[in-house]
Amino acid sequence: MNNFDDIPGTYLFDKDRCHEGYHFNMFCKSLTEPKNRDDFKANEEGYLDNWQLTQSQRQSVLDRDWLGMIKAGGNIYYTSKIAATDGHSFQYIAALMSGTTENEYRKMMVDGGRSIEGNRSLSEKG
Repeated sequence: MNNFDDIPGTYLFDKDRCHEGYHFNMFCKSLTEPKNRDDFKANEEGYLDNWQLTQSQRQSVLDRDWLGMIKAGGNIYYTSKIAATDGHSFQYIAALMSGTTENEYRKMMVDGGRSIEGNRSLSEKG
C-alpha cells in the first residue's frame, strides 16, 4: 500500500503502473499517426492484436472504460489519444471518470474543483 491508496479515486501512475502499462501506452501513442488511427477505426480488435496487452487492457479499450484503462496502467495523457481518435475531448473522458456530464464537470472545474469534503480518505466514508 502506498500513501495514495487511501485517497478515493486516486490511481497513482508510479513506476509499477508505468511498467504494467508500457505496451498499452505505446499502443495509445501509436494513435498519433493518421494511418494508425485509420487502421484502428477500421478494425479495433485486429489492431489491438499487434500489441502485447493484458486482457483487462484490451477489454477496457473495446468497452471505452476510461477508468479501467487508468487502473490497468494507462497514463491519462496516452489514453486521451483513444478519445481523440473517437472525436472526444479530454474534458469528455474526465467527466465520465468523474461520474458527471461534461457541463457539470466544466462547472466543477471552473468553480475550483471537487470538494475536499468526503474525498480526503477512504476512512471518511466509513
